[in-house]
Formats: sequence, C-alpha cells, structure tokens
Amino acid sequence: MLPTILTTNDATLASALSNAINNKTKPLGSLGRLEQLALQIGLIQQTTTPVLHDPAIIVFAADHGVVAEGISAFPQDVTWQMVENFLSGGAAINVFARQNDIALQIVDAGVNHEFGERNGLIHRKVASGTRNFAQQPAMTPEQCQLAIQNGRELVAALSGNVLGFGEMGIGNTTAAAALMHKLTALPVADCVGAGTGLSADGIRHKQKVIEAAVALHAGVNEPLDVLACFGGFEIATMAGAMLEAAARRKVLLIDGFIVSSALLVAARLQPDILDYCVFSHQSDESGHARLLGALEVNPVLKLDLRLGEGTGAALVYPMVQAAVNFLNQMATFGSAQVSEKSAG
Repeated sequence: MLPTILTTNDATLASALSNAINNKTKPLGSLGRLEQLALQIGLIQQTTTPVLHDPAIIVFAADHGVVAEGISAFPQDVTWQMVENFLSGGAAINVFARQNDIALQIVDAGVNHEFGERNGLIHRKVASGTRNFAQQPAMTPEQCQLAIQNGRELVAALSGNVLGFGEMGIGNTTAAAALMHKLTALPVADCVGAGTGLSADGIRHKQKVIEAAVALHAGVNEPLDVLACFGGFEIATMAGAMLEAAARRKVLLIDGFIVSSALLVAARLQPDILDYCVFSHQSDESGHARLLGALEVNPVLKLDLRLGEGTGAALVYPMVQAAVNFLNQMATFGSAQVSEKSAG
C-alpha cells in the first residue's frame, strides 16, 4: 500500500503568497528563482510564513548485479569503501552537510559487504546486492516492496520538514538509465552516460547491455514492475522514502541522475509528488537533462556535478533557506519608508 500524496495546488493561498512576495521592498520578480521557491514552499506547508527545521539528507547505498557485465569503470568494492568514507566523515557530502548544518544519515539498503554494528550506519539491507538484470529481474516483487517499505519507515522516524536524497552504488547509473528508458520511452542512447568515467567504448557497451536486457524483459511495463526488474535496492528504498516524505508534506531536495530516476518511479506512481520537489541541479551525466525534461521540471543550479551522494541537495539547501527567510523577514512597502516607485 503506497501513501496518498495530495497536490499543493491552492489558488487562494497562492494568491496570498504572491501578494506577500510582490509587496517586499524590491522590484517585482527581482529575486528570481528564490521567489518561485518561496511560493512553492509556502504551498507545501500551507502557510504564508513557512519555516524549515531539522534538515536532513539520507544517503542510500547498495550494490548491483549488473556490474558483472563490465558496465562500470570501478569495481564493486568501491561501494562499501565509500560507505566507510561516509562513516568516517571524509566524503564530499560530509563536508557540505557539515557546512550547512544538515543532519546526514547513511543507509545500507543492499551493499555486498557486512559492516557490523557501526555508529552512524542504518541497516536496511534487503540482500547483498541485486541480481544481474541482464539475465533475470534485479529483485523479486517482495524484495522491491520491502525496500519501499524500509524507505517509508526511515522517513516516518524523522522530525524535520526538509529532506535531501543521495546515493552510492557502483553500477547504479546503468540501473537509472534502464529505468529512465522504460518509464519515458526515450531511446537508450539518450539515457546512457559515462557514469563514473567510462570511455566512449564503455558507454556503447553499457548501452548494448541495457538494450539486450530491455529486450529480455520486454513485457515489463508497470512502474513497480520496472523498478523491480531494473532498479537497485538503494533506488527502491529511496523511492519509498520520497513517497512518504511528500505524503508528510516535507520539502524534497532532489540530487542528480540516480536520485532523479527514483523520483521518476515515484512520480509515475503518484504524479503530485512533483509539487514537493526542489530539483537541486542538472547533473553532468548526459541523460539527466533529458530526464528533467521528461519530468517537465527545471533545476535550480547547473554546476557540472556528477558525483551523487546528495551533494547537489546539500548545496541548494542554503538557497531554499534564503527563499523562506526573505519571505518571513524582508520588509514590505507598508512597513518600510520606501515607495514602490523608488524601489524600481
């Protein structure tokens, strides 16, 4: 059973928010995208005075059986090694989360490694990596449902109202490209990129692997079936977390290509989830721009990032906070001795 997500559309509140934004001591529209964010967050929270509190980013980690097809420039062991890096505080996401006072959670959703009990690691391992979807479905329907439920439960335990999403999993750009192709009908060639650094030959090989897998699983079309067939445990767990977060009217900070593929699945299940999403940036992974286009959304930043980990979500959070702060704290023409004409 998936949570029900309600649209944030509210014409009366939208009008009130627009009036509040337009009455600030500035020319109309002069704060650009921040004004759009303020309107969006006000609609999410159903108020003209929104507040952000206890921001968090969850990084979901898992391994992928499809790496057996030689689709990654790095070996699978890098997944668990990067989880260790997260736990020791040495990754980019640790740096950016600390900088912006964002709580960071690391989730083992299906890494092919036994970490044992570790401070800072949340155990939600469905299995030690998915199966090779070039040969069989990546996960069983039961595993997919468990991963989704795990994600929902993780979010239910959080107190904050703004949540960013990150991931780690060698091979997951291949899974994301397959999901994108199946759920958008864009050609595989438009969905595949370099991932962690493949050569042109490596990209062509990845494309052929996905095309063969799609042909093998030609009858799989429904979103949950597509997720189970081609996805990863981190992607499925993330999709469940996104659905629960939107149902609880949280602000969702969407990172790059893999996170967007999880959101794509969630949006095919509950289209109104898009109302709650801030798309932090356009990744340098070649398929991401087309995926954002398929979702008909615009990213806030374009920094040529392609790291993942939730780095884009951490970097965009200060802008989201700035949008809320100007709406709540900036003077209005009525409260300041400034005329609208002179502000122009």
